[in-house]
Amino acid sequence: MIVLLKNFKNIFLIPDLRRKVFFTLGVLAVFRFGSFIPIPGINTAALKSLLGSKVAGGLLSYLDLFSGGALRRFSIFALGMIPYINASIMMQLLTVMLPSLEQLSKEGEYGRKIIGQYTRYLTLGLSIIQGFGISIFIESQAHLGLILNPGWSFRLTTVLILSVGAIFVMWLGEQINGHGIGNGSSMIIFAGIVVGLPGAILMVLNHLKMGQMDPLLAGLLILITITVIGCIIFLEKGERRVVVQYAKRVVGHKVYGGQSSYIPLKINPSGVIPVIFASAIIQLPMLISNMLASKFPALVFISDWFSYGSFLFYVLQAGLIIFFAFFYTAVIFNPVELADNIRKSGGFIPGIRPGKRTAEFFDYLLTRIGLPGAIYLATLAVLPSILQNFFNFPVMFSGISLLIVIGVAMDTSAQIESHLIERRYEGFLTTGRLKGRLGR
Repeated sequence: MIVLLKNFKNIFLIPDLRRKVFFTLGVLAVFRFGSFIPIPGINTAALKSLLGSKVAGGLLSYLDLFSGGALRRFSIFALGMIPYINASIMMQLLTVMLPSLEQLSKEGEYGRKIIGQYTRYLTLGLSIIQGFGISIFIESQAHLGLILNPGWSFRLTTVLILSVGAIFVMWLGEQINGHGIGNGSSMIIFAGIVVGLPGAILMVLNHLKMGQMDPLLAGLLILITITVIGCIIFLEKGERRVVVQYAKRVVGHKVYGGQSSYIPLKINPSGVIPVIFASAIIQLPMLISNMLASKFPALVFISDWFSYGSFLFYVLQAGLIIFFAFFYTAVIFNPVELADNIRKSGGFIPGIRPGKRTAEFFDYLLTRIGLPGAIYLATLAVLPSILQNFFNFPVMFSGISLLIVIGVAMDTSAQIESHLIERRYEGFLTTGRLKGRLGR
């Protein structure tokens, strides 16, 4: 513990790292402050009753996960990072499908800036569409007294405020990317989830105090939570190292090469991205089914099929996570390009011929490693919710929350680690570098 506190103190001994950490905390404080400013014309007491209803409660509670409680309060940041995430998904799909965008993505910093600008424009369009959809959906529940003055004035005001709020949240994430620590969008989602930790702990303690929970069950809950966290960290650090040997080259009187290195292939190379992508995509059938059920009571059975906690919901969620795990891996890893780069640098994989055979070898490895990684992601995202909804087992956090929190925490700690080691300080979490498990 003393070593951990000493290493934590080292963060504040580096001016640049200290500035990044405080800047990130300041941006997150601004986001949390804005999530408590409600949109005018909403009856917050009626909104709480809506969240408890069967038709809308599951959808709004699920969307509320990615806004850090802002949607529950229907604040100016109610959309959170949802439009930006959806826009990023669409742009990555279009980059793979459209040759012009694919070529633009290969033009270095200039191409990334142009694609980033397209993503911002798409975020604005999606925020307007999603804001209008939410305003219509909320207005359809007018019988609950949710809206004080329904009509086009409420719709336009809501769309304007939600759109500006979504763009501002996107801008906050970009500021973290440029001047802070960690990934901006992930950090904002992370902050929205972590703020619920004290409330979850207090809820368990209150249930124990009032005799509503068996102490053995509470101990089992803590043990399972710690075990799941340990499994996530264990698998996230796992990697397969592919050895690359470089041939010797004689240039004049000097000999170059003759050394070996390795390419690390993680069990879960895409991190929490598939979970975030799947969670963003699955909102569409949930929103459409709930809107149909509110307009046509005879179609309530469709809403039940796609409602949060239903069997079909978990099947869709697991399938989307597995799909995006393979899709995102295919986007960030190009076996043909990787094999070509190794060949151009004079390297080869022992026992594998350079060129096409090397590309096929990487494709085989990515598929073989990616399948258990995708299944592990889907299981961790779905299993805790199934235990809670079907077996009434108390769960402090959903699987999605744990994956996002632990994944973002590990990525951020790794960045801090690199800053510390670069300046010859000891590691942040250990007395050395954060090391991944070696898998062969």
